[in-house]
Amino acid sequence: MKRTLIGSLALASLTLALPLVASAQTIQGVLNTFGAIINILVVLAIGAAILVFFWGLIQYLLKAGDEKAKGLQLMLYGIVAIFVMVSIWGLVRLLGNTFLPGVSNNPLPAPFQYHP
Repeated sequence: MKRTLIGSLALASLTLALPLVASAQTIQGVLNTFGAIINILVVLAIGAAILVFFWGLIQYLLKAGDEKAKGLQLMLYGIVAIFVMVSIWGLVRLLGNTFLPGVSNNPLPAPFQYHP
């Protein structure tokens, strides 16, 4: 039992250290890549919420009766989704700036970042 536990720990340590030994990736590089993917997904989710809002607006303006009510409901869902996502995004940035002031946490992908 003790021998398999030591062997499992050694295997896990070797597996975690292998990218560092091979100079392929570092933990920071993996975290940066993961963060960049999350940031892109957040931007896409907000974009999808904006599209839902505008689709509801189009339905509201062009349809009549029950379809008009569905368009109004879609607009409401879009506004609520945008509000919730942007609020959470702002809270995360506030916490990041408060507890990690030296860390750059620009949520936009590199092509969209503004550098004065």
